[in-house]
Amino acid sequence: MTDNVWTRWPSREALSRAGVHRARRVLAWVTRAIVLTMLVATTLTNSELGGWAVAGGVAGVAVSGLLAWGFWRTTLEHRLPVSLALLALLLAVAAAGYGAGFRIPSLVLLCGCAVAAIERLPLAAALPASVVALSAYAAFDDDVWLTTAATTAGLALAGYVLRLDAEARASAQRLLTQERAAHAAEAESAALAERARIAREIHDVLAHSLSAQLVHLEAARLLIERGADREIVLERVVAARGMAREGLSETRQALSALRGEMSPLEDFLGELVATADRAGVTVTGERQPLSAEASQAVRRAAQEALTNVRKHAPGAEIHIRLDYGEHEVTLDVRDSGGKPGELSGSGAGYGLLGMRERAELLGGSLDAGPGEEGFVVTLRVPV
Repeated sequence: MTDNVWTRWPSREALSRAGVHRARRVLAWVTRAIVLTMLVATTLTNSELGGWAVAGGVAGVAVSGLLAWGFWRTTLEHRLPVSLALLALLLAVAAAGYGAGFRIPSLVLLCGCAVAAIERLPLAAALPASVVALSAYAAFDDDVWLTTAATTAGLALAGYVLRLDAEARASAQRLLTQERAAHAAEAESAALAERARIAREIHDVLAHSLSAQLVHLEAARLLIERGADREIVLERVVAARGMAREGLSETRQALSALRGEMSPLEDFLGELVATADRAGVTVTGERQPLSAEASQAVRRAAQEALTNVRKHAPGAEIHIRLDYGEHEVTLDVRDSGGKPGELSGSGAGYGLLGMRERAELLGGSLDAGPGEEGFVVTLRVPV
């Protein structure tokens, strides 16, 4: 629906004092006080009127002030009939004051009504109201017609300028509110993203650690069921305990990563292959700094790949290659294949799925599938 400029009210922000600088509000109140003082002084010093007439004039000034305050409130609430009624009462007070001999206060009141109507009412109502007020001013004023015409035109222009100024201030106020809301939404989105990253880190650490422990504990259970030698079973339990220690260490590393205190990626991969049999790592390309998210993606992918080798091809030879390219870093984990382990059917493949989702969130990719000999996991993340 098209907004009609003639029937549209000035916005509530424009009609209120919201966004008005304190110095400007003080100046406005000082101006009102000076005008009110001049009106009262003019009324009291009018020697042509008697005491009761002067008292009536002072009462008229007070009534005009109350009507003006009511007009301000009703226009703020966009109540057109009441606002027009109050404006009509103000014009009636001005006419009565002029008839009683209070010429200057009446002219000032008519000027204020004309300016306020243009500033605060819809244009369809403001124009007739201001025409009535300015016509009465022109009829009551005894200056030459050119001066009166210039004054009436200046008052109309002043009212419109005040209206435009109020609308500009209201627009700035709305933009400021929208900007604050956008900043708040951005901060909330960043907080949610950070929470998701923390949850993902904790999940990946626990999934890797518990999965590795499960491999050894399940193997120990199968060995016990088959009546295997005590030393062999104990070896699996000790290995599970070692995995628990590794999980604790990885948890600490994840917390350090969240604090931005990560060890170099090459050192991490070296420590990782040191815990595995027949594993090696090669680093190629010019080393480049990675973001915390990219570095963690590489670390988790390497851990998950090694866990899968232990689970599905125990004893296989593992080679890890980390290549720093110009625009991306590539992690390639290959195993030589081997006889499937007793736990090769355990798990649901959620580890690699999680790694793929992590890579895609960073704008990278993860590919996993059979290679020439065994299984190949390739991760690519932007530098």
